[in-house]
Amino acid sequence: MQVSPSSQLSGFIKHYIFLKNTEKDHKDLRLFADGNTGLILSPDMNMSDSSKQNLPSSFFYGQPTVYKDLYTKGEFSLLAVVFQPYFFNLLFGVSAKETKNEIISATDILKNQLLPFQESLYKKDDPQSIINALDLFFLKLISKKNMSELWLIKAQQYLLQNKGTVSLKKLERFTGYSERHIERTFENHIGLSPKRYNTIIRLHHFLGLMKNTTKNTTMTSLSYEAGYTDQSHLIKDFKNIIGLTPGQYLTTKNKLAVNFIELH
Repeated sequence: MQVSPSSQLSGFIKHYIFLKNTEKDHKDLRLFADGNTGLILSPDMNMSDSSKQNLPSSFFYGQPTVYKDLYTKGEFSLLAVVFQPYFFNLLFGVSAKETKNEIISATDILKNQLLPFQESLYKKDDPQSIINALDLFFLKLISKKNMSELWLIKAQQYLLQNKGTVSLKKLERFTGYSERHIERTFENHIGLSPKRYNTIIRLHHFLGLMKNTTKNTTMTSLSYEAGYTDQSHLIKDFKNIIGLTPGQYLTTKNKLAVNFIELH
């Protein structure tokens, strides 16, 4: 289940996602880049990474630049808070460049402030009541912050609106800043270069087209519609970001979220 935040938070939180697994078998999962960072909250999740290291039950994840394979055992429920790409940096003042691909225990940053939300999930409280409480929690945190790079939000939205087809020269004209300043700000606040962020946006635009396509639509026509000049470029981005070919992704049955799938 995907739920939008309050309108006051829409510039900072993209959405909330509730996921639940009722099966006792282990699951092989893959998290891949969608241009955002986030927070995973769970009261009962037994999850490990590819090195078999157990992950905290609740954690922040920095900007993914490579796909990450995760493994779970038994039943679990979780709430993913998907941040706008600059929100983690705004909240905690940590360079997004330093937290790329990192998983950080929520307790290390916020001590026990998130415990009430974990307990609410454990008690299976009404999802909307949990989200309302989280909205208030984040609004309180934001009220103490000062967003000094407001142009960055407009630039990020510009890239999204143009579905990842904006050149650095166009971005320079749009913002009024030099290419070097734009690249440095994107790296520090989002964790990606504008070029890499463009690539991720374009691929996810293609995934959206794939999801809503008809049987008569070819992969080639979809790739052109998404801004790819040829299919080899599309396949390269697919393998680089998701670790699968378009065909393999298409046959993946359990797509838990836009950047979270179950492998078989």
